[in-house]
Amino acid sequence: MTQASAERSGAVALVQTFVEAGVKVCFANPGTSEMHFVAALDTNPEMRCVLGLFEGVVTGAADGYGRMTGTPAATLLHLGPGLANGLANLHNAKKAFTPLVNVVGDHASYHRKFDAPLTSNIEGIAAPVSGWVRASRSADEVGADGSAAIQAALSPPGQVATLILPADTAWNTTRRLSSPVQRPIPAAFDPAHVDATAKVLRGGEPAVMLINGRLDAGRLVLAQRIAKASGARLITDTFVSRQQRGAGRVSPIRLPYFGEQAAEVLAGTRHLILVGTQAPVTFFAYPGKPYWLTPDRCALHTLVEREADVDGALDALGQALSIQATKADLAPLERSPLASGGLNPKTIAAAVSHYLPDNAIVVDEGGTSGAATSAATRTAPPHDWLQLTGGSIGYAMPTATGAAIACPDRRVICLQGDGGGMYTLQALWTQAREQLDITTIIFANRKYSILQVELARVGARPGPKATSMLELTNPELSWVQMAQGMGVAAWRATSADEFNAALAAALRTRGPSLIEAMI
Repeated sequence: MTQASAERSGAVALVQTFVEAGVKVCFANPGTSEMHFVAALDTNPEMRCVLGLFEGVVTGAADGYGRMTGTPAATLLHLGPGLANGLANLHNAKKAFTPLVNVVGDHASYHRKFDAPLTSNIEGIAAPVSGWVRASRSADEVGADGSAAIQAALSPPGQVATLILPADTAWNTTRRLSSPVQRPIPAAFDPAHVDATAKVLRGGEPAVMLINGRLDAGRLVLAQRIAKASGARLITDTFVSRQQRGAGRVSPIRLPYFGEQAAEVLAGTRHLILVGTQAPVTFFAYPGKPYWLTPDRCALHTLVEREADVDGALDALGQALSIQATKADLAPLERSPLASGGLNPKTIAAAVSHYLPDNAIVVDEGGTSGAATSAATRTAPPHDWLQLTGGSIGYAMPTATGAAIACPDRRVICLQGDGGGMYTLQALWTQAREQLDITTIIFANRKYSILQVELARVGARPGPKATSMLELTNPELSWVQMAQGMGVAAWRATSADEFNAALAAALRTRGPSLIEAMI
């Protein structure tokens, strides 16, 4: 038989479809209904399989991989409960507009009617975090469904696609080949929006360009030149999926998290120009506090939508404003000096800035403790910065795992609060198994610090029971022991000098490492 007519299982057809389309990493936590797909992974040497011990690690790793490559990774999840375990980081991936393809096993099609213990509404579970959901109906459709899932995931600006694979569609045989996947191109920008924005910027009234998306160095340079030439300010949203920053790159203002501070930054703005984003609002509503952050008497203008050609729109706007002679303001290279004395977020930030390797990737879930590091590394060597776009904690260590697999020649620094870290600490095991060059810094303040701040902001008056709900004591966590128990080199630092030495040692260590910073 020819290759085109050879019989193979639906699972084998799906793996081949993925590899031919460039989806060559599968983050997996499989179960019984996925065993034929697991076996099929061995049929194609180009597919890399990465095991996660919890589905939230699997989905978060796929998010990190997709953010760094722009190409989806696959996840392999076990029925509805397995998918549900991964939902939090799928939510973060959705808010980051990350291309990602879930493969969720299901009962054999003829077995679903019996309502076995693991039967669930997988489509209903997947829908809130997925831009595309489909269940294969036969082995003959699996390859084409896989192609459609990849195509959907790549639709600008990127989205989560979920393919449900009933067990019999995976084990039955087929002769059908998959359809080629064409990478979708962004929608055309609207020239009328460019003309209207140019008119606003020529008017001389106070204006802000608010930008989000994957902010590579070139896009930020172009946006900053436009802002500088027109007298506008360039501001990024509070949380950005990926930003290239550091020395030799543009360093825009970041909109503050708290509404009062954000309102202060935007005060006096007469024109707010949206570049691949939406009008800013607070993370939460608070009694008597602002939640809609566009100032009164400020006009909203959309230059370009997320799914459209952002770079093309910026280029057209730059031409309309004749910015050819305008040079961007680029950050100088200035490493912070090492600090001594007590250990706190600022002394940690100084060490990270001082030692940050060239072309590193920083994954930030530092919570209340991470802001100092963001500020201190503004002039550090060039690096990428990945943020918690969806607000669901437990994202950083899994996302760092995926980023390291996507970019094996780059050191990954993971800034992790101890509360959020406990959601997905199983990622450390995967990092050790894969020998990934990740250094995790645990900000060990033994509490949900951000929730203590939020408790005061909503006007609640905590008593001892409420206070105890926000503390991570009794018993205290030992991150050194947990990391070592999963095969990760680990240090505990109680002073700035100890942290400086630990970070230097960690960055010399091949494979994963962790520093428990007692702040």
